[in-house]
Amino acid sequence: MALAQELYDTPASRLDSFVAQWLLPNQEWKEKVMGVVRTVEQFLRDFHSSFQCEQWLNQEVRVLKVVKADSFGNGTVLRSVAEVELVVFLSCFHSFQEETKYHHAVLHLIRKRLCHCGNLLALGLEELGVAERSPSTLVFTIRTKGIAELITFTIVPAYRALGPLNSCSLPPPEVYVHLIKAQAHDCPGNFSSSFSELRRNFVKYQPAKLKNLLRLVKHWYRQYVKAKCPKANLPHVYALELLTIYAWEVGTKESENFCLDQGLTTVMELLQAYEFVCIYWTKYYTFQNPVIENFVQKQLKKQRPIILDPADPTCNVAEGYRWDIVAQRACQCLKQDCCYDNQDYPVPSWNVKKARDIQVTVEQCGYLDLIFWVDPYGSIKKMKEKIRQSRGYSGLQRLSFQEPGGERQLLSSQCSLAYYGVFSNIRIYLLETFAPEIQVFVKNPDGGSHAYAVDPNNFILSLKYQIEDKLGLLRKQQQLQFRGQVLQDQSDFVSYGIQDSDTLILSQKGAKKASLSPR
Repeated sequence: MALAQELYDTPASRLDSFVAQWLLPNQEWKEKVMGVVRTVEQFLRDFHSSFQCEQWLNQEVRVLKVVKADSFGNGTVLRSVAEVELVVFLSCFHSFQEETKYHHAVLHLIRKRLCHCGNLLALGLEELGVAERSPSTLVFTIRTKGIAELITFTIVPAYRALGPLNSCSLPPPEVYVHLIKAQAHDCPGNFSSSFSELRRNFVKYQPAKLKNLLRLVKHWYRQYVKAKCPKANLPHVYALELLTIYAWEVGTKESENFCLDQGLTTVMELLQAYEFVCIYWTKYYTFQNPVIENFVQKQLKKQRPIILDPADPTCNVAEGYRWDIVAQRACQCLKQDCCYDNQDYPVPSWNVKKARDIQVTVEQCGYLDLIFWVDPYGSIKKMKEKIRQSRGYSGLQRLSFQEPGGERQLLSSQCSLAYYGVFSNIRIYLLETFAPEIQVFVKNPDGGSHAYAVDPNNFILSLKYQIEDKLGLLRKQQQLQFRGQVLQDQSDFVSYGIQDSDTLILSQKGAKKASLSPR
């Protein structure tokens, strides 16, 4: 029976044997392929040239490093799949902007050298063909003695943004700040190759059992999705690798002892629910830097599925692909023998949510902060119940939050944090109101805002007393506006048509700009 058909006919209990027998590469085959890879790597390392053009007159081009990306670099090679991606870091790229400007010129130089490379042919390579099907990469195939398969190489020139890097070091935040600024003028994720070492390491140092699960998922994807829909715009296999790693991290708590059948079932179920998937890591970049934090939070608000590259926050590897096709194929997989146990019952999946739980910090005037973890897809109503159990409120809970540069928003009990695009740790403000009180938001001169409880029939002056107590700004120095109209102290809220959760604008009389914060 053909290998492409065997997975679906393999009982779940025999998946470990299936991987060992059919998916793990033969050591002899792998060594022969790696011999060819080393030959190409040496050709690239020996590559040097000078630009004879107006922009870079006599500019020397040297190869700083060659990195094996994808399966041959991270240790998840499938048997008989000889596809190698080599990222070439070049001395002529001194910034992301220079890479964009000269990328195609460098590709042309490498292509020209490949087509006339007598050394490669002399070292036993029988066939060398260059394909120009990708505008940002160079793809060619090699056939050599002793290897039945064509070996496909993808060459990607890149700017070495990280500099020398070892497996334990983390990039400085400034690298990501520069990346974020550069991608504003280019396509998001266009510089991911600069972070190929981190992308490789993220998979390379995972446990061997997880790598076997990755092989299983990749084999399924090649045979039952891509082979069946060759013309469809399907996601890159890297997206499925990341999804699988996330499922393992959350579902097993990173255990090295797990069942492959449960892992496969879990991944298939996640693929079916792709419209809710929102995944990211903070292994290489964190939210300590406000530029990175603000950018990632905006990324997480985009249409799902979202799978942010752990090495490059500008790259959502799930964006723009036909996940509906992948979901249909995953549904079919769940009906096959590989997802049923020996008693003909469906294999249970791990308990993996579509997004990680996030930390919510509840701030309330006069109380210590309350911190707990919630599912972004859980209802706000459930979150309010947790708060009530902790503090025993009798009034109406009003929860609101404000993101940098945004307006303060009321959190509706019927919605979830995911509805508001919140998938990372957040601070929310709790205001307790008693009828007939309403909640109003007051935007400070520095762009921040606060929530206040007011009686609609009381004077505006009553709110100014609250602002003075919270911010320290004397009421005589305060000027409040609503829809462009200055509010008078002795008028009530009803007379201005102010309703629940409306926003008032606070300014300081006689000052062009003020920075106010709570006492």
